[in-house]
Amino acid sequence: MLAEERRSRLLEFVRRRRFASLPELSKQVRVSESTVRRDLEHLEQQGSIRRIHGGVLYSGTSPKLPHFEARQPAEWAQKKAIAARAVGLIENADTVLLDGGSTTYEVARMLVGRPVHVVTTSLPVANLLASDSHSDLVLIGGNICPRTGVAQGPYADRMLALVRVRKTILSVAGINDEGCFNNNLLLVATERAMMKAADEVIVVADSTKFGRQSLTHLCRLEDIDHLVVDHGITEDWRSKVAAAGVHLLVADPTDDEQPRDEIAAG
Repeated sequence: MLAEERRSRLLEFVRRRRFASLPELSKQVRVSESTVRRDLEHLEQQGSIRRIHGGVLYSGTSPKLPHFEARQPAEWAQKKAIAARAVGLIENADTVLLDGGSTTYEVARMLVGRPVHVVTTSLPVANLLASDSHSDLVLIGGNICPRTGVAQGPYADRMLALVRVRKTILSVAGINDEGCFNNNLLLVATERAMMKAADEVIVVADSTKFGRQSLTHLCRLEDIDHLVVDHGITEDWRSKVAAAGVHLLVADPTDDEQPRDEIAAG
């Protein structure tokens, strides 16, 4: 069996099972565990699986959400760096509320295998964490957006009113002098409920979002506790964020997933 065919079979097996042990995978493709380890290393570098103690978890997006998957490659290096920086704000045993943005999905990837409590409005995020024995998962219900798999609307808002979390992590479509924006009225109402449920609000946004607005205003800059961005943010925006009293964390894709704080305002 060629390496590509073997890796494809391994990935499909993990995708169906959500979790698989090394002996199971070795038996599935009839090769040694050392060969499987090399294949898994290759698949993990692609972002398809996540190796944890005892086996591997599937970390791909749902094939039923092509619009969500289409957004994933955009600014991917920046999103991964931002997610790694944001994960540094999350402590073991924290309760974290995640929305359905592509950058927050990268955050969820990096939480696999960690002992945290995750609450989410996102079916892709829930699908990713459902088989992770290290975390506890709560899925918020409501009207599901077919393009993104995210719950929103009055049912989601009512359930969120019963939730209390340490940190909420949100993606946004635009940031300008008025604050943060997103492109869906129902989504924004639900994200406001997510902000209200949290002790701390973290917004993750790549630098292309700055100076832009979208359909609906979400919040002022002052309503955010932490803003995590990539190194493309301008000096002008660094100053504006600091003036708003927001803790700005700047991630660089070339850093080792633990970049320094650029500005610590507040």
